Amino acid sequence: MNEVLAYRQLAGVPLVGRPRIMGIVNVTPDSFYDGGRLPTVEAALLHCRALAEEGADFIDIGAESTRPGHTPISAEEELARLMPVLERFAAESSTPISVDTMKAKVAAAAVAAGARIINDIWGLQRDPDMARVAAEHGVPVIAMHNRAEADASIDILADMRDFFARTLDIAARAGIPRDNIVLDPGIGFGKTPRQNLVVLRHLAELRQTFGLPMLVGASRKSFIGHVVRSMPDERLPGTLAAHLVAAAAGCEIVRVHDVVAHVQALSVADAIAKA
Repeated sequence: MNEVLAYRQLAGVPLVGRPRIMGIVNVTPDSFYDGGRLPTVEAALLHCRALAEEGADFIDIGAESTRPGHTPISAEEELARLMPVLERFAAESSTPISVDTMKAKVAAAAVAAGARIINDIWGLQRDPDMARVAAEHGVPVIAMHNRAEADASIDILADMRDFFARTLDIAARAGIPRDNIVLDPGIGFGKTPRQNLVVLRHLAELRQTFGLPMLVGASRKSFIGHVVRSMPDERLPGTLAAHLVAAAAGCEIVRVHDVVAHVQALSVADAIAKA
């Protein structure tokens, strides 16, 4: 696994061996799986600590739901949810923090408070200041493919290639080094259930096209329920299957709710691949 891009790192974490694990912490009332499960700062901090102890290489903190049909919130409300958790965890832990936001104002405040990665679900193409913030602070960006709505008639792989080409152009013009970019195919965002499967099937091709590390986040998403009828809290087996496919394709990072299960599954898969 990861033979082509083994020299890469993200926020000081080498992207070698099995995929690195990014643990999800949503301080939101309405995320599709864990919304409302962390209602206080203390609860969110305990969850951050637990994920790090379980083996997460990164902690991704988000304060605005981006599920289909979510209600947008202001930057001020997002910061009010985010900063008490981020500031305290950054002060006590060496685990790199990623801030999951589509707002440049939120990203700038989070980085100033200790976040070391910006995770933008619109790949630098929604907020025109996002690329500038990343460049000025010198932090890496996870740039995700997204669409306003799914369209079953399009070639989703061609759409992703065009989207990422635009993202990389924006990044280059802003002065973001290419080595500071990770691509995310955006599983579950602006895609039909079948298109999600197609994207997962062609991850190796996408990764090779751009020669950049790739993060995959399929954790408990609805496309799994279209394959095997299930609710989000029943989709861990399907999540592991998708992320093992991503690992076999060479993807460097997986973004997950369930760290312990992924440490075991990915470690065994890596051991088999090296045997």
